[in-house]
Amino acid sequence: MRKFTEILAIAVGRKGSIAAVEVSIPAPLSPENLSAVPGDRWLSQMTQNIFRAGFNRQVINRKWPAFEEAFAGFDPERCARMSDDWFDDLLRDTRIVRNGARIQSVRRNAVLVLDTIKRHGSFGRFLAGHGPHQFAQLLEHLHRHGDRLGDKTAQYFLREAGVDSYVLSDDVILRLSIEGVADKVPTSTRARQAIQQAFDVWQSESGKGLTYISKVLAMSVESPCVSRFHHSPA
Repeated sequence: MRKFTEILAIAVGRKGSIAAVEVSIPAPLSPENLSAVPGDRWLSQMTQNIFRAGFNRQVINRKWPAFEEAFAGFDPERCARMSDDWFDDLLRDTRIVRNGARIQSVRRNAVLVLDTIKRHGSFGRFLAGHGPHQFAQLLEHLHRHGDRLGDKTAQYFLREAGVDSYVLSDDVILRLSIEGVADKVPTSTRARQAIQQAFDVWQSESGKGLTYISKVLAMSVESPCVSRFHHSPA
């Protein structure tokens, strides 16, 4: 497995300069700022990523103001108590994507948000409490206790919400494969831990966060393909 400085040099060689690499790397929110995000914004972002998975991202983004209105601003208290009548109304609402299973996930994930707030004071404080070495554990928690929050959806949710995170995009998996870490998206705890350990090593070497490392890995390879139905590159 190459040192992170070597992979960074490959990315710089492809992009032309370190500035060209770093300009597209988002800065994660601080633990304090994560803790201050209200529950409705976490539920909104979570739901947006769930609806984007397998759909045209631009369509979901364009419809999102209507989603916000249809789901009462994603107030977790109200969404957790979603009645059958409200659910039926949503299934008939032509302003949104009328996918029953994904609509149901809002009710279930609202319960997750509320339970987490009750236990930890805020959903963001809970997320921030998982350091970079516990990211795989956090993904497992969201998958186990949330609804439709599989690895890839949860990764993009956390990244777009401002949590320091890696995203196992096709580009990142390709670099991990080249480095002998993983040759596909992990489906077992052992494979997830192997990836976590590689990121731990690169973070120890570089002092950089998971988002920075993940984006550099993605920029160090020639992108195999870009699908208009999936999320943005890592």
